[in-house]
Amino acid sequence: MRISKFKQAIVATAMASLFALGVGQSAIAGNNGLVKSKDSFGQTIYVAPPSGMTVTTGTPRNGLQVQNKYGQHPQYLRQVVAYNSGEAKGTIIVDTTARYLYLILGKGRAMRYGIGVARDGFEWNGTHRITAKKEWPSWTPPAEMRKRQPELPAFMPGGINNPLGARALYIGNTLYRLHGTTQPWSIGRKVSSGCIRLTNDDIIDLYQRASIGAKVIVI
Repeated sequence: MRISKFKQAIVATAMASLFALGVGQSAIAGNNGLVKSKDSFGQTIYVAPPSGMTVTTGTPRNGLQVQNKYGQHPQYLRQVVAYNSGEAKGTIIVDTTARYLYLILGKGRAMRYGIGVARDGFEWNGTHRITAKKEWPSWTPPAEMRKRQPELPAFMPGGINNPLGARALYIGNTLYRLHGTTQPWSIGRKVSSGCIRLTNDDIIDLYQRASIGAKVIVI
């Protein structure tokens, strides 16, 4: 059966996209030059790579390229982990030393997120509750922060350039928040003035899971 040039172009474009993103992680180069892989439904497919692309066997090098281009270490990627705690399901535990935030799922498990924490001199700890949740929050830098950084605006509306990122969970009656960031490379580092930052993807995930009134323990 002959394949039209139009269909060949579609296949070539799709394969180029898959390889560029590191999606074809189980792909194998066969003797006939075709690439064996799996589609999103788990079905085996054989397609020819685009002209000029060489396919080799072995582990692909692009598996973490999307994350690594932001400088985020793989250990800080969101994942479910074993975590034994006497705290109730839905409790948030922030381990500032390890740079992890745990959302208790129950049955000895927790969702673990990588975080950026307070830099030296701005550390704090304590137990509070989530008192508010906001999407694309605005930001009013405290007077003390503006004194240290006079270039900061008095007010910044929510949006993609706002340092609070895509979501914010407000902690008690403090000025601290769990929030997103415009600097994903800062996850795992001591960078903030006291707030706990997550990548925008992670704060959106946490925002959907956490409830107002949830207990927050910062250690």
